[in-house]
Amino acid sequence: MDSFSFGEWTLRWLDGGVTNMDGGAMFGVVPKPLWSKKYPVNDQNQIELPTEPILIEMDGHRVLLESGVGAGKLSEKQKRNYGVTRESHMTESLNKLGMKAEDIDIVIMTHMHFDHAGGLTRKEGGELVSAFPNAKIYASKVEWDEMRAPNIRSKNTYWEENWKSIEDQVLPFNGEISILPGLKMIHTGGHSDGHCIVLLEQNGETMIHMADLMPTHAHKNPLWVLAYDDYPMNSIAAKQKWIKKGIQENWWFIFYHDSFYRAVKWDQDGKEIIESVKRHSFGD
Repeated sequence: MDSFSFGEWTLRWLDGGVTNMDGGAMFGVVPKPLWSKKYPVNDQNQIELPTEPILIEMDGHRVLLESGVGAGKLSEKQKRNYGVTRESHMTESLNKLGMKAEDIDIVIMTHMHFDHAGGLTRKEGGELVSAFPNAKIYASKVEWDEMRAPNIRSKNTYWEENWKSIEDQVLPFNGEISILPGLKMIHTGGHSDGHCIVLLEQNGETMIHMADLMPTHAHKNPLWVLAYDDYPMNSIAAKQKWIKKGIQENWWFIFYHDSFYRAVKWDQDGKEIIESVKRHSFGD
């Protein structure tokens, strides 16, 4: 299990599953000869995208950033369409740390597409129940409203089975919110209308989780946005702002989807990775 100490806090990446999505869709209008140099692709034109939540132990709290793809909820057709080669093993990950799902007290959802929100619920006795029953779940109000009333496009990823059982736990917010000292969510839009980024700040240092605005290290170029983005120009604007600031101020960038890195820092030109935490996959 990969971990990283950030000051007095500890980050651990849990086994939330693995998807393999179409590379062309993940890099939008960028030609394949360009993006495939930065991120490998299989013979089905898919790139590997883990869905591995980050457990943050901070100041006596156990915070989960994203929830994984879930387990036992996807049909064989869905697994095939989304390239799901591994479902979540969150219980096992937590048990290895001497924890259980009931110990999670905060869940942060940057957005609620199925590959992020699938792990919020689980099957029990043929019914869907909350996977983290004691947690407060944070999402932007824009995202939460669309999750429950998706439009013709977003209904393909906002599924009732991922929210119906947890609606009394959700604390929606507008704009930005400081959840704990040093832990902040900021609404950006872009990938989805309600998409958020997350900042972790401690002792003058900062980590940023840009979620699906920059799902992998290969998406650093502000123009390299996903075909899945509902509002690509908003994605570009947010990336221009936050990537530039992060590089200038020597921030760590942390990832949920990257198949190679958990966290990276770039040099001041943004061309070379100067520090990194490598990913070691689960189930090897």
